[in-house]
Formats: sequence, structure tokens, C-alpha cells
Amino acid sequence: MADTLNNAISLTAEKSNFYYSFYLLPKDKREAMKAVYAFFRAADDAVDEPGDPFLKRSRLLQLMRQFDAALRGESSSPILNRLVHVIERFHIPLQPFRDLLAGMEMDLAKTRYETFEELQEYCYHVASTVGLVSIAIFGYKTERAKDYAINLGTALQLTNIIRDVGHDAKRGRVYLPQEDLRRFGYTEEALFRRERTPEFIELMRFQAERARKFFSLARDRLVNEDKPYMIAARAMGTVYEQLLEAIEQSNFDVFERRITVPTLRKAAIVFRFWINSKFASRK
Repeated sequence: MADTLNNAISLTAEKSNFYYSFYLLPKDKREAMKAVYAFFRAADDAVDEPGDPFLKRSRLLQLMRQFDAALRGESSSPILNRLVHVIERFHIPLQPFRDLLAGMEMDLAKTRYETFEELQEYCYHVASTVGLVSIAIFGYKTERAKDYAINLGTALQLTNIIRDVGHDAKRGRVYLPQEDLRRFGYTEEALFRRERTPEFIELMRFQAERARKFFSLARDRLVNEDKPYMIAARAMGTVYEQLLEAIEQSNFDVFERRITVPTLRKAAIVFRFWINSKFASRK
């Protein structure tokens, strides 16, 4: 598990769209986010890496125990001890961490979601919790920032689900609500055969529109007092909205390739937000 945590530090830079937005933060907050995301990556890898489900659960339980030990000051892990320092330094509530770990457990126990309400609960556990931890580091003025984080987290996770629907199916996971599959006349068997039929495209358009609604909800909840603090989150949201747009423009060609936002475009988005923040600070 120590190796998993160490590897997560480098993987955060390589695998996550979030990393680009870290450059918009002051150094202390940037380093805090790296520590937090290393832990989140380790939790994700504990359940996503290939292997026996029993071993995956054992890895996750071990991480939970190590996290609790670090909180008691009884850990020898430099990374976990750094995480605890960040939690104390920024007064981050512990519940989002525990909820996220519970979300990782959901991935081990549940591979289907009957309704969107069930899926939304999953999105909260594995994505909105990340937002709630992040805004504690970013800082905020109003309680509406929490609603912003929750809705943005849901939007990001729904976008990931749309992009990764084929990859997840290969692992036996179907995050698309069963009620939606029935509504559009698309079957799991067709999904496993990677059939990009008219029914599939209509199903995915519906999912994309749902994700867009959560992006819109997030923007509606973000008030002017909190916007300067959320510059990294806003940049990240823009990257993911462009990812969703790219998926739509491909007509949901998500089985044969993994659609991404080009690195230069992500860098341009971050640069634009950085420039805007500099002008805003001079007013």
C-alpha cells in the first residue's frame, strides 16, 4: 500500500485533468491539493486495478485503517502524515474523505444502477466529495460554494461515465441507469458488443444533456464573492465541458478511442483563467 501511495503522486500528474488547474493555486494550496489527490488516487487504484475482488477489498480496507491511524498520529507513512497535516492546516472536514472511501466500496459491491437517483448518490460519493475537500483548500465566503462543489462534482463524474462507457463495460460495470437503457431501447448485450446504434446515440445524448444541466446548476450556485477562490475549479469545469463537447461532436464515438481535450488546449484554458484573475485583482 505504501508503494500505491507513492505511485499516486506521479500518476496524479499523468492521469488527471485536475492537475492542470493546480497551477492556478498558490504554492501552499497547490502542494496541499497534490497530497489530497495522491490519497484519492490511491483509493481509486485500490479498487480499479485488475485482480481478485477479495484482494481489492483488502487493499481498500487497509487504506481505510492506515488513514484512521494517521489521524490518530500513529502512522509511519510520510504521505498519509502529510495528508493529515493538510487536513489540520485547512480545517478540512473528515466526512467527505469517509464518504469517498464508502464510494470506492460501492464500486466493489455494485455494478448496476437502476435509477438516476442511485447513480447520483454514487456520483456524490466518488466526485462531489472531492469537490468539498477541494473548496476547503481553495477557501470560500458563502455556504453556496458547497452546492457549487457538489453539482460540479456530479457533472464531472457524469462526463467521465459518458467517455468511459465502453471501458467500464469491459470490466462488467454499467453506470448508465437501467431505466434509461429501457427508455431508449438499448440493451446491455448491445453495450457489451460495443454497438454504436441510433438507440445508443440517443441514449448518450440524453446523458450528455443531463451532465450539462449539472454544469449549469454549478454555475448558478457560484456567487461573485466565491468566484476568486474557485478559479482552479472553474478552469477544471471548463476543461470538462470541452471534453463533453468533444464527445458530442464525435457523435459519441466512445468505443474505439478515448476522447480527450488536447494538452495545449487545457494549458490555454488555465492560462486564460490566470490572466483573467490577474486583471480582476487589479480592479
